Amino acid sequence: MTMELNDLLHELNDQRRTFRITMRGLTAADAVKRATASELTLGGLLKHLTRCERSWTHILTEQPLPPPGMLDSDQYTWTGTDFEELLASYDEAVRATDEAVRTASLDKLVPLPSAPWDADPQPMSIRMVVLHLIRETAQHAGHADIIRETLDGQSTTASLRES
Repeated sequence: MTMELNDLLHELNDQRRTFRITMRGLTAADAVKRATASELTLGGLLKHLTRCERSWTHILTEQPLPPPGMLDSDQYTWTGTDFEELLASYDEAVRATDEAVRTASLDKLVPLPSAPWDADPQPMSIRMVVLHLIRETAQHAGHADIIRETLDGQSTTASLRES
């Protein structure tokens, strides 16, 4: 593994860890509660990031496009009852993404599916995919932190100092 790949995966995993800390101690009932004017919930964010990881792994491994669920309209909605299963699904998706990234060249270009936001996308390097995942995870880790603090006062930042 190159130093660049190691650094990128380190940063991605640091953002994932921050997001995952926000989920500590939640119940399924907590995960479906809305805490802001938006429809976002912690379970919905977790579902979205799980689907995001799976979609990018699907693309990285050059499977038929588009990835299953990528264009679904319920990206941020989770109304399930088994929060532990959702957490395990996220962890599994993370492992699969890391494996796909570790076994490819960062310079390799992968085709992207057509989507409503980009009808004719250009291929993307695996490096850019990892950078996108870092941005996506960090953005939603921030959303999750705000929701969690609003729900029960738990602070991800304080929890980071404890771990």
